[in-house]
Amino acid sequence: MIFSSPHKAVTIPETSLAEYVLRRAPEFGDKPALIDGSSGRTITFRELAPTIRKLAAGLASHGFGRGDVLAIYSPNSPEYALAFHAAAMLGGATTMVPPLFTATEVKTQLRDSSANYLLTIPQLLDKANQARPGSKIRQIFVIGDAEDAVPFTSLLEHDGPHHEIKINTRSDLVALPYSSGTTGFPKGVMLTHYNLVSMLCQLHASEALTENDIMICLVPMSHLYGLHVVVNLGLSQGATIVTLPRYDLGQFLQTLERYGVTVAPLVPPLVLELSRVPEVDQYDLSSLRLLHCGAAPIAAEVAKTCSARLGCPIRFGYGLTEVSPLSHSSLASIPDKQGSVGYCLPNTECKIVDYVSGAELDPNQAGEIWVRGPQVMKGYLGNNQATAEMIREDGWLRTGDIGYAEEDGRLFVVDRLKELIKYKGRQVAPAELEAVLLSHPAIADAAVIPSPDEEAGEVPKAFVVLRGAATVDEIMEFVSERVAPHKRIRLVEFVSEIPKSPAGKILRRVLVQREREKPSPKA
Repeated sequence: MIFSSPHKAVTIPETSLAEYVLRRAPEFGDKPALIDGSSGRTITFRELAPTIRKLAAGLASHGFGRGDVLAIYSPNSPEYALAFHAAAMLGGATTMVPPLFTATEVKTQLRDSSANYLLTIPQLLDKANQARPGSKIRQIFVIGDAEDAVPFTSLLEHDGPHHEIKINTRSDLVALPYSSGTTGFPKGVMLTHYNLVSMLCQLHASEALTENDIMICLVPMSHLYGLHVVVNLGLSQGATIVTLPRYDLGQFLQTLERYGVTVAPLVPPLVLELSRVPEVDQYDLSSLRLLHCGAAPIAAEVAKTCSARLGCPIRFGYGLTEVSPLSHSSLASIPDKQGSVGYCLPNTECKIVDYVSGAELDPNQAGEIWVRGPQVMKGYLGNNQATAEMIREDGWLRTGDIGYAEEDGRLFVVDRLKELIKYKGRQVAPAELEAVLLSHPAIADAAVIPSPDEEAGEVPKAFVVLRGAATVDEIMEFVSERVAPHKRIRLVEFVSEIPKSPAGKILRRVLVQREREKPSPKA
């Protein structure tokens, strides 16, 4: 069965991304568009387009043009958004490099993306320089002052207009984020102007935001969640965006209070923390009207507790980088159901497919989630084989996620196809067990992976971060009382932290690798 959106189809204009995002900026005048939450530095909507055009002229003076790639290796800042759109105006693309990457990881992305220019901050310049040899980087720009790098401010000194670039919205790339897809090494995701404009049109129709909102951007702009779903969506609708460079609980709460933030897009680890830490009660967060949660699964009880504590609803979204990055979202007009990630966005279809036979499944049957819509990527950079494995000729994209949809299309995501645990031939979803573990009062965080077992094939093993007292036996008994026998936790290891991506996804592969590298027990 094919599920479609409860929304009416939206019209997607054939316009460049920068043109679409900036189309309403003049009507908001001196209203703040971008605020640096750390310093209070502000760029108004009146200043937004002229500043981006100056930056584009500055980049062009250094040779940046159509088909070039700008790598941004930086934490969140107003300059991040400005540089992204300046590159887009010139017909170039931006590849976003997570600021926590090592020099080796940066080098890999620079080489694979064929980036020609790099924007960073003084604190990351050493790593950037280490990553530069062997890449195509012609020039490094720095936000601030540093030797051997061009100051970002110098790019704003170019008042001369750059040549108008004719953008082919369907084929010209504007963003080149990296994703592992359903499996394997990170690959460059080719997103066009049409892909990203489609996503903004779809989100406008879902009533995710209004021009009266003040939204915080704490989720990383190196991820499409921060850069596109928060910043570009907000700017395109006239909302004010307050950026923070990194997560610090006190600074985050203080910023929410100081600026009267109304909408807070978050990731599951932060929702979990807000549901528990006493510091929340020390701040006036009454301006908050809505939380958004995405990028990774979250336990329904955790979301419910956080929502009740902050006195505002949480809306959910589902997608992946390859769909710009959303295919589903909660609806303001339909009450949420615990565990659901919502409905198809406008112009989007979804179906559930049996991951063995390939047969299309009926409602309430679990299988692999496939989606189709205008936000589906052009493909993987330089990797036709991976593209063909991910996207069928008829446009359906295989997400690699397991889930099911109810009769009306409401989607529930169970787990990753490649991460399912096979216990005596029966499938166990790690995310389900993690949700149970997080409901234990003594557990601060948890992750579950498959552990090889001679008899069962694989058994669920839990990595647990404690915030109170609990023994291995107590934890295993706690889970056993709440799940079927084949889903029981068989092994527990206490750790100081759970490895996660900047977007809050549990890096189970890291834990699996650690497990494999452990020496075998001596007989």
